Amino acid sequence: MLEKLKFLYGEEKGKQAALEIEKLILGVKTKIKRDYREFWSEKDIFLITYADSFQEKNTLTLKTLSKILQLHLKGIISGVHILPFYPFSSDRGFSITDYQKVKKEFGTWDDIIYVANNYRLMADLVLNHVSVKHEWFQEFLRGNPKYENYFISFEEDKVPWEDLKKVIRSRSTPLVTPFETKNGKRQVWTTYSVGNFTDQVDLNYQNTEVLLEIIKVLLNLLVRGVRIFRLDAISSIWKELGTTCRNLPQTHTIIKLIRQILDELCPSALLVTEVNTSSLAENIKYLGDGKDEAQIFYNFPLAAVLLHTFYSGNSSRLNELIMNLPELKPGNSLFNILDIHDGYNTHLAKEYLTESEFTKVFKKVEQHGGKFSYRIGPDGKKIIKEMNITWWSAITDKEDPFDLKLRKFITSRAISMAIRGIPAVYYLSFVGGENDYDLLGKSKHARDINRTRLNHDLLTAKLADPTSKEAKVLDATVELIKKRKWFKAFHPNSRQEILELDDRVFVVLRGDGSDQVIALHNFSNDQVEVKYKDKGFILEPYGFLWKLINF
Repeated sequence: MLEKLKFLYGEEKGKQAALEIEKLILGVKTKIKRDYREFWSEKDIFLITYADSFQEKNTLTLKTLSKILQLHLKGIISGVHILPFYPFSSDRGFSITDYQKVKKEFGTWDDIIYVANNYRLMADLVLNHVSVKHEWFQEFLRGNPKYENYFISFEEDKVPWEDLKKVIRSRSTPLVTPFETKNGKRQVWTTYSVGNFTDQVDLNYQNTEVLLEIIKVLLNLLVRGVRIFRLDAISSIWKELGTTCRNLPQTHTIIKLIRQILDELCPSALLVTEVNTSSLAENIKYLGDGKDEAQIFYNFPLAAVLLHTFYSGNSSRLNELIMNLPELKPGNSLFNILDIHDGYNTHLAKEYLTESEFTKVFKKVEQHGGKFSYRIGPDGKKIIKEMNITWWSAITDKEDPFDLKLRKFITSRAISMAIRGIPAVYYLSFVGGENDYDLLGKSKHARDINRTRLNHDLLTAKLADPTSKEAKVLDATVELIKKRKWFKAFHPNSRQEILELDDRVFVVLRGDGSDQVIALHNFSNDQVEVKYKDKGFILEPYGFLWKLINF
């Protein structure tokens, strides 16, 4: 630990920081249950949800969430990713005003602990920024010297504009934002924005006090039962003028430090990196040597490539993506997502889809009612950085009969569960959520098209009716998950081989020996028959088949 801190802060500051961190660790050591379990298996499926995704009159939303989990998903999912549940000012939780509290409308720490006692709980460690309403920033504005270096700021006539042009970011708003402080106007570093306004200010990790504050946040979550930490916007946390401020060595060192702390206190705790504007090669670097940084990274290209596959009826690009994913060590894995709280990332998929192919995907998404979020490219032009649409709305056609819509939807989800990695399902996909134009109209924020808050009573009534769309989608998704859990070959790290048998079909072999499974997925409106080693397999239009094979 000491060497890492000396690299970040030099000899003296590094030694002092090491002493402070050791004190923090000693203070919580007896409060943390050291879980001993395998990292993951074929039985691991995650739900991604907000703390307030399910609304019930006169009930704290975390209690309603627990009720939904108990009634509909108990024994089905193994883990729950609850998106930021702290008090916040905007960005549906990511503009945090207090890391040490649970938003009172959501519940209390006891509600978080309750979920953690029943599922593997993933929470967001939002390291890069805080809300402008956070106490730290308010004290900065008041001129409190303790907080002067918690943030990166410049006097009006000392902004290094040429250096700032080198910074890579995924927003179209200015990189620095003016604020009036007791010490005069300051231009403050603001990498991220919420729509078209700035509500998030970046933390300054060149200040050891900031690192110590975030370690306190980490330890508090660990004490409360969180065992998986999503490192939000991790690639940009360390700023160095004259660089892109992305994926810097100091950032990797901070992750190694966090990993070392977790390994000491709870070896089964996991780190998941969210790096959505860097290449696949850069993402892999966040695994370090396989044992010293994160264990898991997001499979961001999957959603966009899968949409192209369904829209084109051709599996070649999906085959290319899966074949080019790296061979990971046993202690590392992918997190296979389709829809999440953000849009469908386009940056990493550009390694697999041409500009022409992307244009066709964008056109189809638009036809299906989707919207787009943008960033500013190096040439100053706006670039689509993500597609905003629910997965049901993206993958189904309005004119299709319901049975065909459901088949398309379930087959698309089957792919994310058949390939190597840990699958996750966004809460709206469990009930076939459609584009929310009411919420979008109120917020004018494209991502909100996929962030509907569901009324508990109305949803419960629909799920009690076996003929309702919601009940049918939930039942089909649950059956799909049960099927995946039955096959040992779907262990996240088991052997994987892509078979190119027919352009209309995505085929993957998983596992070895008597446990080996062939998984076939049809992207066409045709009944397709394919053969492998003299065995024939018939797939209905947009259907899938998972089958044990023993040749």
